[in-house]
Amino acid sequence: MNKYLERLYNGIIKENPTFVLILGMCPTLAVTTSAINGAGMGLTTTAVLIMSNLIISLLRKIIPERVRVPAYIVIVASLVTVVQFLLEGFVPSLNESLGIYIPLIVVNCIILGRAESYASKNPPVLSAFDGLGMGLGFTVALTLLGAFRELIGAGTIFDMQLLPASYEPVTIMILAPGAFFVLACLIAVQNRLKRKKGIKPGAGCSKEGCAGCVNTLCGGRHLMEAQAVADAVLKNKEESRA
Repeated sequence: MNKYLERLYNGIIKENPTFVLILGMCPTLAVTTSAINGAGMGLTTTAVLIMSNLIISLLRKIIPERVRVPAYIVIVASLVTVVQFLLEGFVPSLNESLGIYIPLIVVNCIILGRAESYASKNPPVLSAFDGLGMGLGFTVALTLLGAFRELIGAGTIFDMQLLPASYEPVTIMILAPGAFFVLACLIAVQNRLKRKKGIKPGAGCSKEGCAGCVNTLCGGRHLMEAQAVADAVLKNKEESRA
């Protein structure tokens, strides 16, 4: 597969930030009371992801190692400010609906995670495609979550009435508990489909275990690497004593 298409495929399917990596849960659960809110938050985050990945990749050899995270936050915060001004000017209703969650994009773990694990180590164009893939995956996940919650909780999708007027909305679905329930159901369906295809559910797990893992944010992988380093240090100490 072409490496650029692979970044899109990974972001949307294989390493979907919501359904696979389980990242960015704060906006995922808070703003998806409707499909339009989910799509709006997803597209806003996508724009920031693409530009932040591109800029950080271009500056990866200039930014000092010791201040890389503060530098990433400054870059992302600048982009989020620009995006928020654009929303205020052109889509004020969406800006009002998303509220505080637009500024909170600055500390979204998806954006900082991709900056640290991918953009800071790869060329600009590839990093931009990585941001696009992750952003589209996030957008699809939020839109699906918002659509299901809106349909069950109000009988509409994108404010279009789909269920008959006699339908009695399940109000809890547009409240906080409904977000957890719908997200859990969607992840369960995804895992069921993976099992049917013979794919083990997880963030890029392979037959080789952590050694073959493609998920750079996996806690198990980092734990394995840290354990390997500790074992090597202990072995060197024992050899030096001998």
